[in-house]
Amino acid sequence: MILKVVNAILILFAVYMGIKQGWAMLTGKPEMLDMFRKWNVNETGLLVYGGITLLSALLILYPKTFLWGNFLMAAAILLLISLHLQDRNLKGVGIEIPFFLLNLVIIYLQHPLAKIH
Repeated sequence: MILKVVNAILILFAVYMGIKQGWAMLTGKPEMLDMFRKWNVNETGLLVYGGITLLSALLILYPKTFLWGNFLMAAAILLLISLHLQDRNLKGVGIEIPFFLLNLVIIYLQHPLAKIH
């Protein structure tokens, strides 16, 4: 029971961060524009990436789409890690790795409302 509560808290945190970052990308926050411009991603690419991030966060909430949402979010984070590595930005990598690992832990613990057979 305690594990389900902890997992629910982790899920809510991951969803909150996904919505926060996705919204920042969709609304074109200057820091997001600057970060993605150095990787030659234009505003349209940032909108698409932000939309995928928002969608993945929302998919995590529902047991039937839980795995897909985590997969999309982990893939998006892995892309950011790769781009940071290309720039040799280890600080950026260090910031992203805990969020990537969070998605893996959440997948392992499964959705707290899912019925396990």
